[in-house]
Amino acid sequence: MTTTFITGANKSLGFETARRLADAGHTVLLGARDPERGRAAADAIGARFVRIDVTDDASVRAAAADVAAHEGTLDVLVNNAGVLGRIGPVEEYTAADVSAVLDVNVVGIVRVTHAFLPLLRTSSNPVIVNVSSGMGSFGLTQDPERIESQYALPLYSASKAAVTMLTTQYARELKGVKVNAADPGQTATDFTGGLGHTVAEGAESIVTLATIGPDGPTGRFIDRAGNLPW
Repeated sequence: MTTTFITGANKSLGFETARRLADAGHTVLLGARDPERGRAAADAIGARFVRIDVTDDASVRAAAADVAAHEGTLDVLVNNAGVLGRIGPVEEYTAADVSAVLDVNVVGIVRVTHAFLPLLRTSSNPVIVNVSSGMGSFGLTQDPERIESQYALPLYSASKAAVTMLTTQYARELKGVKVNAADPGQTATDFTGGLGHTVAEGAESIVTLATIGPDGPTGRFIDRAGNLPW
């Protein structure tokens, strides 16, 4: 039985990923900040709710201790929690605006990954999936044929560029752990105002990387069609 922990999983892509992996036979631990919403989401798919706020060191440590006490191991960690951050005229952005986005989207991944690494190390096939975005790719955002080139989201894009680089560097450094990044693409969620393909389609790349076997790749950045330029 594969035990999988997913952050920010009470709605949208996180929830769909949790549902798909539960259906595939994973023991799913559904991480969310809000206990009421998190428990309701977990109950709906037969998962176990674990409260976690990726911006809070104590909360992250408590979540890892909870999993250690109940499951005793972890095979797959999906770092899905993320925020869009401030949008609008870049001249109006403040340092606090930048910090708020990076704290969730980038530092949150570091907090959670390091807290759960001891549990991942007990698995015979430890896997980390970081949910990134094509908006963090220089190649995609500069390609006029790609949807990513039509938007200006400086804070979000910068944070996702950091996520992809963290992914490739951690893939090199964490021996025996497969670390990859998934791009859901433009998905119809509250992030996009309902624009884009379905949540089921968006979750495909995340599910693909969460279900790789011992011979699976590491250090990759993919969408549902395959490898992406960084």
